Amino acid sequence: MNAGTMENRWIRYAVVVAGWAFLGFVLSIEVFLNFRAQKEMGRFDFIDVSIPQFGRVAMWAAMAPLILSLHRKMPLRRGGWVGGVGFHFAMSFLVMATFYLGRTFSWIIFSDERWSDFWTMALNGFWGRNLIDMAFYWGVLAFGHGLEIHRRYKREELKAAQLESRLIETELKALREQLRPHFLFNTLNTISVLIRENKNDEAVNLIARLSSLLRMTLDHTRAHEVTLRQEMDFLERYIDIQKVRFSDRLSVDITIEPAAMEMRIPNLLLQPLVENAILHGIAPKSGPGRVGVKGRVEDGRLHLEVCDDGPGLGDGTKRAKEGVGLTNTRERMAKIYGAHGQLTLRSESGRGVSVQIVLPCRP
Repeated sequence: MNAGTMENRWIRYAVVVAGWAFLGFVLSIEVFLNFRAQKEMGRFDFIDVSIPQFGRVAMWAAMAPLILSLHRKMPLRRGGWVGGVGFHFAMSFLVMATFYLGRTFSWIIFSDERWSDFWTMALNGFWGRNLIDMAFYWGVLAFGHGLEIHRRYKREELKAAQLESRLIETELKALREQLRPHFLFNTLNTISVLIRENKNDEAVNLIARLSSLLRMTLDHTRAHEVTLRQEMDFLERYIDIQKVRFSDRLSVDITIEPAAMEMRIPNLLLQPLVENAILHGIAPKSGPGRVGVKGRVEDGRLHLEVCDDGPGLGDGTKRAKEGVGLTNTRERMAKIYGAHGQLTLRSESGRGVSVQIVLPCRP
């Protein structure tokens, strides 16, 4: 057990003791003021009044673990609430009556009262302040019931978080599997073309880049988040391979501020966007095209942008042309960031498409 755990445990103990002590102090003041209103303070001072009240609180503090144990064995919901509530009502009355008779017994021992008056005294004073002991019992019971509800909520919250994590991991795996088949096919096809053209050095370099890219994919298989620097390291290898495929038709401008490089983002966030820009923005063009990747930190938020100078999206076809990659990106951001993440798609016919992402800064 580490020091932090021990410290937290002692803090919890201190809070519990302070709570019970405060309750004893409140009861003592209440009884003291009642006696004062009845002009009986000639017989009692505050210490005389507080000792039995703190004793009562100490007894209930000692009994609290037993009551909580009874609650675990007989929950309030047992028997459609009737069985559980009825059982604990009977137990609260039994505990209260036992404690009340014990106080009456102690009073006779330490006073000049006769033993023959025991039941007379007990019956005459039964409807006095002793009924508050039933409230003590139900107070402890309410605390235990609330604690059970809190624990159940925490368990459900943990299960939901684990399910969300597994879902994100599954989607990330599906995204990788989606990347590999057509990307590998296109890259291998480019390698075969280079070999036929006797460009063996270029083919060897492309194989090395592909191997490095696949190795990085395997190294970050289970990472839900990576730094933007790691994402760009992966993305630059991907772009290098695509540049070989498109030759002089593809150029990529990367402009990212140093501060943005250390921010954490979802793994493979930018790659599908760059892929969309190349496939839908550069590939359809007959001439050269340009893709831009930008990043900056502003007002505590990370701003990312992927744009191209392709033909853009035609009117009425925006959703149809977003494709699986962009749709997956939207859904992943919604799951991870909720309303704190934003993705905006802008298109101007003949002047390309821009995808802008705004995320909370996570150093």
